[in-house]
Amino acid sequence: MIQAKQLTIILVLAFVGWILCGAIMGIGLAVTSQMNAVIVHALGAPIVLALISLFYFKKFRYTTPFQTAVIFVVFIILMDFFVVAIVINRSFDMFASLLGTWIPFVSIFLSTYLVGLYVKKVG
Repeated sequence: MIQAKQLTIILVLAFVGWILCGAIMGIGLAVTSQMNAVIVHALGAPIVLALISLFYFKKFRYTTPFQTAVIFVVFIILMDFFVVAIVINRSFDMFASLLGTWIPFVSIFLSTYLVGLYVKKVG
């Protein structure tokens, strides 16, 4: 069973990933078109979370790769829903975008899961 301190570490890392992905979008929207920002975000999000996952699995490894991937993605979806959609955008339109939300969610899950499997395998 995961302890509160361990869950806190995982959620803080998920939060860092969410913030960095938000920074990718924010900077992208400031310097280029919305479509280019969405593309860069879709490419950058799994890379950011893969690096955070690599750190997590090498230093902590409290949860399995699958559990970690689920926690990261659910946390990010909830933050996007409650903070980005409701508070910032005041619209759920972002969830209609395959490239803007759903592809990054899936790729974040896969990158986290695969990094976890890799670290578990190599030691």
